[in-house]
Amino acid sequence: MSESTDAAATADPTGPAGQIAAGYEFTGPALDLGALLWDGACLPDRQIRIPLSMLNRHGLVAGATGTGKTKTLQLIAEQLSANGVPVFLADIKGDVCGITAPGTPGARIAERAGDVAQSWEPTGFPGEFYALGGIGPGIPVRSTVTAFGPVLMSKVLQLNQTQEQSLGLIFHYADTKGLELIDLKDLRAVVAFLVSDRGRAELKGIGGLSTATAGVILRALTAFEAQGAAEFFGEPEFDTSEFLRTAADGRGVVSVLELPAVQDKPQLFSTFLMWLLADLYNDLPEVGDLERPKLVFFFDEAHLLFSGASKAFLQSVTQTVRLIRSKGVGVFFVTQTPKDVPGDVLAQLGNRVQHALRAYTPDDAKALRATVRTFPHSPYDLEKLLTGLGTGEAVVTVLGENGAPTPVAATRLRAPQSLMGPIAAADLERAVQASPLWSRYAEPVDRESAYEKISAEQAAAEAQAEAAAAAAEAEEQAEAAQEQAEAARKQAARAAGRGAQKAEPSLAEQVVGSGLFRSLARSIGTQLGREISRSVFGTARRRR
Repeated sequence: MSESTDAAATADPTGPAGQIAAGYEFTGPALDLGALLWDGACLPDRQIRIPLSMLNRHGLVAGATGTGKTKTLQLIAEQLSANGVPVFLADIKGDVCGITAPGTPGARIAERAGDVAQSWEPTGFPGEFYALGGIGPGIPVRSTVTAFGPVLMSKVLQLNQTQEQSLGLIFHYADTKGLELIDLKDLRAVVAFLVSDRGRAELKGIGGLSTATAGVILRALTAFEAQGAAEFFGEPEFDTSEFLRTAADGRGVVSVLELPAVQDKPQLFSTFLMWLLADLYNDLPEVGDLERPKLVFFFDEAHLLFSGASKAFLQSVTQTVRLIRSKGVGVFFVTQTPKDVPGDVLAQLGNRVQHALRAYTPDDAKALRATVRTFPHSPYDLEKLLTGLGTGEAVVTVLGENGAPTPVAATRLRAPQSLMGPIAAADLERAVQASPLWSRYAEPVDRESAYEKISAEQAAAEAQAEAAAAAAEAEEQAEAAQEQAEAARKQAARAAGRGAQKAEPSLAEQVVGSGLFRSLARSIGTQLGREISRSVFGTARRRR
């Protein structure tokens, strides 16, 4: 086929390229993604777009490392902000913060803009910078343990199903007893209490907590804290409605969560991002379908969220993604292949931007075939196309204004207008300090909660036990003293009795000592004396 024939085919509105382009002609406001690629040519007059009203139907940005996924989410975020839609971005590698600064012109950008008929101007967008618990530059984002909940906590602690159920029981007990779980020491205090002698009786009616399971949970909490996680839990708790703000000029504020300081703790930040999304779901009212979403949430490195997840956690994610659309929130998962996202979640993602995939190994080839099967029928040879796309090119299909999928379109994407890289650390720090939110969330607050209440109760119980022991000891000492006094009294009485018996004369002594006895004795003595004298001196009377 000659070049003129190729040009005619691409210009023909009834040909494949024309039919694909017709599927992206929308009447309402839409974001411009780029220009159609067909037969190796970029067609700048065939623009590929996504309706603004369909961005609460969720999406997927996928592709191998280095294919341009981060720049794609930056491109979409810029246009959302320009249309007055707030955006949330997770900046794991630290290179998305440049969205607040104007981009740098260059030959490559000029060439890309010319290819896709883009009127490129360096533009920065209004933004706020956040950090989990204040680790790293950014406004601290904290959650209480209670708000985080047992399902997400089980995911981040890597608990099994039985341990997760036990943790749910612990949360239930704390809630019913008015024990606020604000930080990790509160949770540890409740777990330790429930396996103590005093605490075991508290759970008898609702299942109990084994010492072995409590030990696993406590060890997991210790390891979790060793990663610096204690900083993420506490007060003031972050109000996720801060993400819904617009700037004075009407553009949506881009909230950038800076994660480079915790990028080696993937389960932590991925689970924390899920908490942010779940909290938004719980707080926002039902609004149905809107002309434009209230917020679009980009979930970078999404495969980390689902790795090793329990069934309960996956159900929670699936339910949140399914229902948060009616709250006016769109969610984009950014990952390497669609296989990284569970099927129930993937089924909710109507907007797809698939960058190049590589097929260097049998597993790569298998993932490629699985990815192709997730797209609608297309005139492209998708297996060949997906392995041949260049950086900044992607296969696109989105939901049209009527809710039906658009034709699959190979697309050369536009260049972001903001800085494609990080801003200077000093500029980032100044932006954080200048934010009106800094004074509200910067300083942590440690008020009375479960740890203090349990500690006070234990101290009171110990003091009461000590007082009771002291009283018992004093009573024993008093009883011993009384017994000793009684024994002494009895001994004294016995001694006094013996003395009284020795002083009283006997009957014989009483008779001998009487006056009559003495008189009689004297009389008898006198008479005897006379008789003796007479006998001795010869004066006795003779008998006749």
